[in-house]
Amino acid sequence: MDVKMKNISKSEVLVLKDQISYQEGQVVSKTLAQNPALSITLFSFDKGEEISTHESGGDAFVTCLDGVGKITIDGVEYLLHEGESIVMPAGHPHAVYGQEAFKMLLVVVF
Repeated sequence: MDVKMKNISKSEVLVLKDQISYQEGQVVSKTLAQNPALSITLFSFDKGEEISTHESGGDAFVTCLDGVGKITIDGVEYLLHEGESIVMPAGHPHAVYGQEAFKMLLVVVF
């Protein structure tokens, strides 16, 4: 399986939260890698923006890069602050909400 990173500089020290911008009233995403086994995506959420409840076929590992996000898993709410992570288990309903403007790294392992 050929896995290559895209949309990001290589052999360079990066600050991940600087690799994606906030846009007013929007959820912005930037795919860094995608294949049948793995998905790596940067997201930014303007305050009050969300990805509504859904399920994933893989375990979804989220790390907060900036701001505060509200992660809901099986109806339970968790606040995620910069540097904190949570795993949204495969097959469980979950949602992501910008409690404040919020940036996250999402790694889904299928």
